[in-house]
Amino acid sequence: MPDAMEQVLRLVADGRLTADQAAPILDALAEADAALAEADAAAGRDRARDGTAPAAGPQSGRATALRVEVIEDGRKVVNLRIPVNLGRFALDRIPGLSSENAELIRRAVSEGLVGQVLAIDDGPDGVRIALE
Repeated sequence: MPDAMEQVLRLVADGRLTADQAAPILDALAEADAALAEADAAAGRDRARDGTAPAAGPQSGRATALRVEVIEDGRKVVNLRIPVNLGRFALDRIPGLSSENAELIRRAVSEGLVGQVLAIDDGPDGVRIALE
């Protein structure tokens, strides 16, 4: 499904679809991907999943938005808030975000957690991802 997801995300980026219009499409693509994963599992092909727990901080609830903050030289240069349905599919397309961290965020979304999920600090620089 990555090609279809990329196409939907490209339409959003081009302004031809809004995030709200894209969300149900991405949900349907995710359901199809989940069905493929179930078929793989039934056939004995298990998709890799690590068992790490979400970062300390999130609490139970249902998140509606994904907040991404990027800090450079001690000041916030990116403060992005996007719908969760769109954000969880865009995770694989964030440069520098490891697959383990993307999976950590997806797991937090599926478990219904709210709050800071990931914080990567490198002196005055850093990235924070939270579910709101």
